Amino acid sequence: MNEILNYLKKHGERSDKDIATATGIPLAAVHQNLAELKAKREIMLCDSTKYIKGKAVKATICRISGYIPPAAPGRKSKVQITL
Repeated sequence: MNEILNYLKKHGERSDKDIATATGIPLAAVHQNLAELKAKREIMLCDSTKYIKGKAVKATICRISGYIPPAAPGRKSKVQITL
């Protein structure tokens, strides 16, 4: 489970299939670990349906609960500067 948490912290929001491919963990084991992490409220899950060439592809999207990635470097908008 720590491997999945570290992967999500490093790469942000990802689908269950992306996690399984990147970590080398079987998809069934990923689903089991995601259910445990959701029960502990360490991650958030969302069911997603994408249509690729008219065919519905279902996936589960995962992200860390309460984790806000750092702001991207570079110029800031004028609204943020004046506040």
